[in-house]
Amino acid sequence: MKINEINRVYFIGIGGIGMSALARYFIASDCDVAGYDRRPTALTDKLAGEGCLIHFEAGINNIPEAFASIHNKNSTLVIYTPAVKTDNIEYRFFESNAFNILKRSQVLGLISEKMSAIAVAGTHGKTTVSSMLAHILSQSEAGCTAFLGGILKNYDSNVLLGEGDLAVVEADEFDRSFLHLKPSTAVITSIDPDHLDIYKSRSNIVESFILFIERIRKGGKLLIKKGVERDIQTAHLKDLDVYSYALDSEADFYARNIKLSGSFYDFDVHTPGKVIEGMRLAMPGMINIENAIAAAGMAWLHDIPAGIIRKALLSFSGIKRRFDIRYKGSAYVYIDDYAHHPVEVKSFIQSVRKLYPGKRILGIFQPHLFSRTRDLYAGFAESLQILDELILLDIYPAREREIEGVSSELILEKADIKEKQILSKEELAAYIRNSEFDVILTMGAGDIDTLAEAIIKILEEKER
Repeated sequence: MKINEINRVYFIGIGGIGMSALARYFIASDCDVAGYDRRPTALTDKLAGEGCLIHFEAGINNIPEAFASIHNKNSTLVIYTPAVKTDNIEYRFFESNAFNILKRSQVLGLISEKMSAIAVAGTHGKTTVSSMLAHILSQSEAGCTAFLGGILKNYDSNVLLGEGDLAVVEADEFDRSFLHLKPSTAVITSIDPDHLDIYKSRSNIVESFILFIERIRKGGKLLIKKGVERDIQTAHLKDLDVYSYALDSEADFYARNIKLSGSFYDFDVHTPGKVIEGMRLAMPGMINIENAIAAAGMAWLHDIPAGIIRKALLSFSGIKRRFDIRYKGSAYVYIDDYAHHPVEVKSFIQSVRKLYPGKRILGIFQPHLFSRTRDLYAGFAESLQILDELILLDIYPAREREIEGVSSELILEKADIKEKQILSKEELAAYIRNSEFDVILTMGAGDIDTLAEAIIKILEEKER
């Protein structure tokens, strides 16, 4: 199947962040686009406004006629995510009628294989690094096309469409999706235990990342976080130019002279060739300096001038739901973050503490997936107990069914923090209205962000 011969694209699960990026790509390629998802969201609303035909009840009769037509099947591509079960009635219809059906990751591989693709992988950190890198390249003469796992505030989009040969692709390890890519260059930010419902053990995760490394084109470049390379045997790196990065320790790329200036950090970036001085990141948090070093390092490896890197990082407005300061008043601050792994959660809270020392922090966490909660609840408890007060919501199941004996109670019981409780979404507003805190955080990869507007309204009322 040749992508350029496709006239229409149908998405089963169009509302996902990765799927919506592909939908926007095909819209820009003058294809007709339609799809199904289980519920409307801000993403599906935006896609509908861009011309997508979207429905929210699975059914053959709900598929637009042109997309369901057997006569059109050779020029129609059906894309689905691993979260969609193969017993989905629409999936079964397309499969039984021999339509072109591919996973999202397969399509991403087909699109990027003819480009010079930079794949950013890691169990956490990849969205921020890939977004920063895409922004830097877009501000340079090189330009880039990018498929991202978050909405860039600078562009209000999760896809960038450039004219050049470069592509930035967020390489998702879930379901081993990144093994469909064939990048010329790659970044690895982390290899921590996650998706154990699929991988079963950390050793299997490491093995999958090794297979990903082996898919980097011969003679390509790999930029890997210092320490992570210990998991990778030298034999797997022999055909690549390998570089390391770190926050502030010796590596090929690292930060020096880090200083907090208001809400931002100033720093210099050491590279193998020179020091890029006077960097300022308009996205707070020490973890984001580390992410910026990875992005700047990869840009440097693609010969982007230091002045462009410096200017682009300063103008980078951030990503929705990544250290996203939603409200900043005279008495209260509210920050929302997608953190859904213990390492991410801990880094996020620690960064907030450094930014607001001495402030009372109330954190609201929504666990994502029953399997992840079962496997990592002790890690979540350890990370969350550095808050002053913890509120847990019920687990967001996403693609999973409930697992007996697994609930937010596991985290609650393990967390060594005096002020902690589980609340429903319905109870949350009244509790926040009557609570004492300086900074409030919402964390999780589920639908906790849908509470943001209500929280902002409450904070505005409390400020009066």
